[in-house]
Amino acid sequence: MTIGQVADHFGLPTHVLRHWESVGLLCPARVEGGRRRYTRDDLVRVASIVRLKQAGLPLPDIGEFLASIHTAARKDVLRRNRRVLQARMAALRSALDLLDAGLNCSHENITTCPNYRAHLAELVDVQEVER
Repeated sequence: MTIGQVADHFGLPTHVLRHWESVGLLCPARVEGGRRRYTRDDLVRVASIVRLKQAGLPLPDIGEFLASIHTAARKDVLRRNRRVLQARMAALRSALDLLDAGLNCSHENITTCPNYRAHLAELVDVQEVER
């Protein structure tokens, strides 16, 4: 596949694929004229990068993960990023709960709603401690 076809397939701008190549994440074959040609293995690699980016991994960690020839090194990268993702997911769950509390509130002033306030209590208490 050409760079344009791969970009279209994954919904990416071509410059992203070029950047990933420039930082060593991709190494597509070159044909006459220097044009890139992506194989199925390259597509698996692009899919891996896309999914790992969605999980929040930074490009250096993705590179380390993909380049690791030792299982332990790969798992270290994944464990480190798993903890970060779990924290993000917990924050997102809390944010979703807050939105649901707001949607289910019938108080005219949302900030006076006990249920809504309960979802903010941890933040409010932390701020009180910091004073």
